Formats: sequence, structure tokens, C-alpha cells
Amino acid sequence: MANKKVFVSGCYDLLHSGHIEFFQQAARFGDLYVGIGSDATYLEYKHRKPMFPEEERLFMVQNIKSVKEAYINEGQGVIDFLPTLDKVKPDFFVVNAEGGSAEKRQICAERGITYIELQRTPHEGLPARSSSSLKASLSQQSETAADCSSTLSSSLAGIPIRLDLAGTWIDQPCVSEHHPGWALTISLEPTFEIQERSGLSTSTRKIIQKIWPIKLPKMDPEMLARLVFCFENNPEREGGHISGAQDAIGICFPGLARHYYNGNFWPEQIEHTTDEMTLRFLEAHLVLIAMAPRRPGCNVTEGKEITLPNVSALAQAADACWQAIQQKKLEDFATAFKASFNAQIALFPGMVSPTVNGAPCPEASVQPYIDRYSRMDGVMAWKMAGAGGGGYLALVVNNAETFCLMHQEAIPIHIRRE
Repeated sequence: MANKKVFVSGCYDLLHSGHIEFFQQAARFGDLYVGIGSDATYLEYKHRKPMFPEEERLFMVQNIKSVKEAYINEGQGVIDFLPTLDKVKPDFFVVNAEGGSAEKRQICAERGITYIELQRTPHEGLPARSSSSLKASLSQQSETAADCSSTLSSSLAGIPIRLDLAGTWIDQPCVSEHHPGWALTISLEPTFEIQERSGLSTSTRKIIQKIWPIKLPKMDPEMLARLVFCFENNPEREGGHISGAQDAIGICFPGLARHYYNGNFWPEQIEHTTDEMTLRFLEAHLVLIAMAPRRPGCNVTEGKEITLPNVSALAQAADACWQAIQQKKLEDFATAFKASFNAQIALFPGMVSPTVNGAPCPEASVQPYIDRYSRMDGVMAWKMAGAGGGGYLALVVNNAETFCLMHQEAIPIHIRRE
């Protein structure tokens, strides 16, 4: 009688004793077959190249005693193993508990495969190992050896970027006191050179660099955001202006976050998600366009119309945007995205046509950028990042990869996962 077949899948870039113990435990159910994530999948998923190319990872895994055979997965994304799974036709599909999901369980149920989740346990006498802990250790060693000079460019440091999606301005009490609502933000990896006065929280990032020059510390994101918010809004700072909490929250919370404001500077509630398919949806349909930086003396709040109807429209658009993202409905997302921007400029017309040093300045208007890009094929919606007056234009597009190929100035986004 032939042995049962067992299947596992992963990237196995930094191969360690935890992987070997997992293979050995899985092999107790039968002959072990391993699917290995390709270089292309790794780059798409992690937004960086693996330390070891796929041929080398395949060689290492194939030569582990408990492995019967190994393959490079030919699929894409988080279920890149599907073609390999259908090729092997295993009796068992084994995952670590951390790598389990309802989607994998459903895939096995549809194919009559027994789905098994194993707890991560080290081999007797050996320390617990994981790829994330090894990478963190390597990163810490690298930082210790690095020059932590204060001249390090904020654009090149590992401090994330905040991109506001919808509802922003609601974090100012003068707005939310008329109607409470949510602000939506995403935390981006700093994968491009960031211009100053750009609406991507460059001032908050500079504040963070005074405390943590290289990257954010590993700690509770809300506590981290509170620390950044309090440090940035020192009561002795000049001018007395309070920076909105959405900047600190948008940087410090990984993935997509929404925060509920009701007449105070700090939100009453914060929710966030790092669901992979949700973040991939956003990455597949958002790009940035660099405009001219906001001019010195620029004022985007002159002529403001902070009224109940305008703030209510802002809050409603943010709710609709969140729902569309959760349901991954592109047309609804584009509609809500545009509605949120329209509500913003109804509140603050100076976002598009700011005054400069107290006087009208047609040259400072960003309307020409909006007119140009809103007419392009594939563009479904648009808004300015931050308070406007210049900086970056965020576009919702049919396909971000295609749009960036057709327009070299377009910048793809990479959302921070952890």
C-alpha cells in the first residue's frame, strides 16, 4: 500500500531549525512534498527580494532528509501553492498555526484533503526559531553597526509614510465638533524619495527621527502613536498649532487604519487591519503623482466653510470608503474616494487654490494637475495627500501596475505589513 502524501508550502528563505522540526513533524503523516514560493511571489508579497534565490532554496529543501520532493510554486499571491497542490494531490495539507487560514481550509475541503494545523514547537534542546525573529536580529545587528548620524535623510530612513485616504480634516476638533466621523489612513513603506511640504507627514517623520533615527521601535502601535503625538505637540512649540493625530496614527499603525473623532484631538476609537487581500486591493489600485511642493506662505484654510452639511458629507464618504475597501469593490471605492475629496475642498477650498502670504496666487493652484490626471485613461478618482496646496496627488486607477508602466512619473505604493 502506497504511503500517504503530505504537503506543506512556504518561502523558506532563512532556513533554520524551526523549519526542519516542522518538516519532521509533518512527515510523520506520510511522504512529505514541499511547495516553495518563487522569487516573483516573494517580491510581490514582501516587497523585497529573498536573501536566497529560488534555485538555491529549492536545492536546500530538496536535500533535507524528511523531504520526499520539493517544487517551486507556479501560482501567485498567498495561494501560490495551488498548482503544486493539484499536481501532488496530497492526502494531508499541514500548516503552522500562524499560517493557517479559512481560505486554506476551504481549498482542502473542496479537494477532499485533510487540513492539519501544527503548533510551532522547537526541537528538544534547541531554542525556538522563526524567520521574523531572525530577520529582527539581523536588522538590530545592522543598525548597531550603522552610522546613526542625525544627517540621515528622512526620505531614506525606514520611518513609514502616512497616506490619508478619506475623512481627514475630521481629526481637527473644529471640524469634528460639528459631526463626528472616521479618518482613514494607510502606512506606507518609504520606497521613494519624498519631497518636502508634500502632505505625506514629512514633519511628523522628522519628529520621529529625533527619537528613533532608523526605524520605529517594536511596541503597541497606539502607545507609539500617542508618544509621537505628544512629542510633536510640545506645549512650548511656536505658533500653538496642534498637529492632527491622524499623522502619528497613520505612520505608527501598520496596514489600513481608521480612527473616530468626536470633538477632541485624540480619537475615541482606532481600528486597523493588515489583512493581506485588503492591502493588496489598495496596492493594486492606488498610485501617487508628485506635484510642486506647497509654497512658503501658503494658506489652505483661508475661506474655510466648516458647516454641519459639509462635515456630515465628509463623515459619510469615509464610511462608504471603508465599506468599499472591506468588500473590495473598486467602483464603490473610487466613488467614495472622490466624494471624500469633494467634501474636503467644500470645507477648505484653499486645498486646491491656496492664498500665498495672504494674497490670491493663481500660480499656486493645483487644479491644472487635477485637470490633467483626472482625464487620463484608467483614472477613476483623485485627491490630494494631506492638507493640499501641493505635494502629491493620489489616484484610484483600474490597474496600478499598468498605469505605472504607461506613466513613468507615477509612483506605486507599498503598504507596511508589520
